[in-house]
Amino acid sequence: MQQQVTTEKLMSDLRIVVRDAEELLKATAGQAGEKVTAVRAQAEASLKAAKERLASMGNGAMAQARHAADTTDQYVRGNPWQSVGLGAAVGLLVGFLAGRR
Repeated sequence: MQQQVTTEKLMSDLRIVVRDAEELLKATAGQAGEKVTAVRAQAEASLKAAKERLASMGNGAMAQARHAADTTDQYVRGNPWQSVGLGAAVGLLVGFLAGRR
């Protein structure tokens, strides 16, 4: 769970950096000069790579979520009574804890 939170935070931070870099590139579009042109080209290449990494990270997270859902579904279908019992036990525990307040 902690790794998922860290990954989500990293992806959020990377999205912010990408957005800020895009704004910077737009703001400096009218600048001329050999050095500015070279730096802009390098920044655009880095931005493109970051966007691709961000997209692949999102796809990986979605694939993991689908796999977890499929595995859970298979377990529940294979062990329906155990799943019902587990659900009932969790419900009783939550009800007991809520009733104590």
